[in-house]
Amino acid sequence: MLLPAPAILLALLQTQAPAFRADLDAGHYLKVLGEADHRLRQDPKDALAWAAKSQALSSLQRFGEARAAADRALALQPRLADALLARGLARAGEAIRQRDLSSLRGALGALDDLRAATEADPALAPAWMSLGLAYEMLPGLLGGSTKQAFRCADRLRAVAPARGDLLQALILVEEDKWREAEPLFQRALAQAPRDPEVVGQWLEALQRRPARKALGEAGKNARLRAEAPRLLPGVRTRARGVAAVSDAYLHGGQPELAWTTAQEHLSQVDAPSLLRLQLGKVAASGGVHRAEGLAALDQVLREPLEGGSSGYAGAWWRKGQILYDLARKAEARQAAQEALKLDPRHRGARELMKRLGQD
Repeated sequence: MLLPAPAILLALLQTQAPAFRADLDAGHYLKVLGEADHRLRQDPKDALAWAAKSQALSSLQRFGEARAAADRALALQPRLADALLARGLARAGEAIRQRDLSSLRGALGALDDLRAATEADPALAPAWMSLGLAYEMLPGLLGGSTKQAFRCADRLRAVAPARGDLLQALILVEEDKWREAEPLFQRALAQAPRDPEVVGQWLEALQRRPARKALGEAGKNARLRAEAPRLLPGVRTRARGVAAVSDAYLHGGQPELAWTTAQEHLSQVDAPSLLRLQLGKVAASGGVHRAEGLAALDQVLREPLEGGSSGYAGAWWRKGQILYDLARKAEARQAAQEALKLDPRHRGARELMKRLGQD
């Protein structure tokens, strides 16, 4: 499979430049972007700042700008591991967004950059995570290799044990080996119960086909409903973690709990914009609190939004879904068009336009 699922793409974008490591790891991409720009105004030759800016831009899905920033960093320091990683992530993001044969060159370039990043700094944990996922997701003709992906997990485990177990579990899920993957997820959770990336990837994996096949639909829903309250205390101040718990309730058949979880934590989390986007998702997918969901999405679209796998295009799409359900079809069409302006290949927005055309 060439194109990773959105949550796996988000894992690819969890990167760290040394001077910005804590904020990048926490997902504070807008803060990183501001601080990188401040440093670059003082010194335009600050390669680390260019690399960090690139990583933040990729997380905000501004891949063209991210590629340009990474190129600036590499022009200054050609073997800077963080810049190689940044360019690999920008190339990967562009390839995923293109979703056609023209993306193959970008995918190959991304793999080369990620390999070079691990060679330049073997202790750079995010590079091993990104490279392992790339090896697993790319077909063999493009250099993909499950064996190589497992080797990356081993190297990552030596640097960051919980993330190494997480990477191996994600690889096993892609290989449809749920029973082997689950103990590794649990070990990662035991080591890092407050890591929103570990929590989020585990809950996302429970919603995917290998888990449904192994547990059955009812069993999958029961696990989601059980895991959500168990894991919430560890991530209650982290927007990504709370959104993942809300999603677990949503996909476990409890949209009201999904809504309440996101709403009640708005004032506690590090990135409220992500929870407002989650409220819009719950309203659109769960059919609850549509008016409040629209209000949350309107606020998202007015204000800066932290990075993630959805972004502003996703916000417009969710708004269009709600408006369609409310029979406000002219407004729904406009919202879908706005999403497609930002991402012409956005699958959800294209499907919404198709539905509108059939009415």
